[in-house]
Amino acid sequence: MARDDSTDGEAVTGRLLILEYEQVKEEQRARIGFRDNLLYATLASMAAIVTLCLQGRGRPQLLLLLPPASALLGWAYLVNDEKISAIGRYVREDLGPRLGTLAPVRPPVFGWERAHRDDGRRISRKRLQLAADLLLFTVAPIAALIVYWTSEPVRAVLLAVSVAEVALIGVLAAQIVLYADLRRP
Repeated sequence: MARDDSTDGEAVTGRLLILEYEQVKEEQRARIGFRDNLLYATLASMAAIVTLCLQGRGRPQLLLLLPPASALLGWAYLVNDEKISAIGRYVREDLGPRLGTLAPVRPPVFGWERAHRDDGRRISRKRLQLAADLLLFTVAPIAALIVYWTSEPVRAVLLAVSVAEVALIGVLAAQIVLYADLRRP
């Protein structure tokens, strides 16, 4: 009985693609966990800074710690969120179609990767997520700066630091909006 080398090759390719899928989905799961924990880390760092400020006997300049902490954690959140989306896009647009050519089935391979994006409320959820991200990573640090600016006579050097922090938070806000993925699927 003759072996069909093309069928064997397709089977090996299919197994490799499934293995790749499992690996990228594992990375996606790990990144989702890390990203979600960054929300809690941001809230905890904000609470710690505000507590330190309140216990610091009228040292509102400690609020200047909040914008860099928010920017650092917000950037890590944004990078992981983008990689999570990139993995989903890769599975939908590259890996799934390649596997689909080896096993043309209905529904398409990895159909969930597309189906969950077709939800009619996806755009409203993404807008709410954008608002929550902006609130946590940009509005809260700007509010801390406003409290600092209005709480005591501001020293010139700390005023310069706070203005630089506004620019930093502005850059982060722009990036959060740019990566919000508000387009229809």
